[in-house]
Amino acid sequence: MKRKILVGGLLSALLVGGIIFAADHIDAPSVTGPGSTSPGNDITDIYAFQSSVDNSKMVFVLNTQGLLSPGVSATATFPAGVMYEFNIDNTGDNIEDLVIQCLVQNGKMRVYGPVAPAAPGTTSTVMANGPVTEVSVTSYNSSSAPSSGTNTNGTRIFAGPRDDPFFFDLVRFKEVIAGTQTSFRNPGVDSFAGTNVMSIVVEVPKSLLGSATTINVWGETKSK
Repeated sequence: MKRKILVGGLLSALLVGGIIFAADHIDAPSVTGPGSTSPGNDITDIYAFQSSVDNSKMVFVLNTQGLLSPGVSATATFPAGVMYEFNIDNTGDNIEDLVIQCLVQNGKMRVYGPVAPAAPGTTSTVMANGPVTEVSVTSYNSSSAPSSGTNTNGTRIFAGPRDDPFFFDLVRFKEVIAGTQTSFRNPGVDSFAGTNVMSIVVEVPKSLLGSATTINVWGETKSK
């Protein structure tokens, strides 16, 4: 299991606006594949923000498999047997009250929730009793528009490769750590430019998240 917990323990998102994010690219040995590659259960980033076009909705993004080259992106997939889970705490006790579970089933990305989990913690049960939305995974360099799945409850989803949105000057960071430089460059040089991630995007009405004005969000990947 890979867990992504951010911002002093949790990623806290105001439901009235703003964006919170953090990144973590293949630096955990337990989720680093051959040649320092990033396997399907490696979370690189998680984002939570209010929709820029509809302030009644929240958008959750979980990115995996960082540093994909264009060539590798063409064959990258979301592996079967891995659950990508957004955990949402809307009571302020740092325990998930709702989950959004994403996994490949029958050749499509199927998203369950938001729905209350069977039980909080590191073991999850697929919550098939909640809302279900599914979408075909968009292929790399597809000539058609990106596929999106919708639900009558207002949920909308996307799954597929996307340019890595996280900007980081890794070269200068290493120089600062080594003591050969004292500050970052302005502007910096994006070490992730030209690389991709496999991205899952879930947009949901705020009404499905409870009445809290602030929620805590964290992401996990779980394997059978």
